Amino acid sequence: MWKTLFGPKKSSEEVEKMKEQAESGNYKIYPILKPGDWVGIQAGAIKQTLVGDEQNPEVVIGFGYDTPENFVFLTHKDLEQRDPNQILKEAYQNLDDYHTEFEYSQALDNKVLTSSGLDFSSERILSKEHMLKAHQMLNADEILVTIPRRRCMMVVARNSEQELLNTFVGLHQNAWEDDSYGNAPIANMLFVLQEGEIVGTIPLNG
Repeated sequence: MWKTLFGPKKSSEEVEKMKEQAESGNYKIYPILKPGDWVGIQAGAIKQTLVGDEQNPEVVIGFGYDTPENFVFLTHKDLEQRDPNQILKEAYQNLDDYHTEFEYSQALDNKVLTSSGLDFSSERILSKEHMLKAHQMLNADEILVTIPRRRCMMVVARNSEQELLNTFVGLHQNAWEDDSYGNAPIANMLFVLQEGEIVGTIPLNG
């Protein structure tokens, strides 16, 4: 168990220490969004496909322990010793409990929400309760959400005027192309949400 780390290479002693600390409850497990070509898939990481299908995944959800230095991702080998359903329940509960807030963008007349800067800001798109707040704050039944990179989320009402939507897509593209903060890329697309849940996507390949 815990033989695969998708990050800086660790010695077996370091991995064993992480394992012990994780199992003692010092580290929490979270769902972590990754692009469909994530190297962890070939290395045997446990995943769910969020966008696409098993043969052609576009966005996937990995599961890993959040340690001070990097994430320790669970692999299929770990399922021999742990209940998969319990892993999912624990991970998503930890995500629900992870506190992030939406802020209005004053520069865009409070018509766009941002929720960025924290480790699981992007993953919070998977939290229905959190995303329902966005619907309420924008007074919108249908919203568009962008999570171009980790620690980044922006939201706008889908029925916004075209000029604002164009600006929103521009902000997405800037974040997608900007690697200066070192946040790993997730998806070059917009997510369509209704009632706090993802119901579709809009590819942005330009």
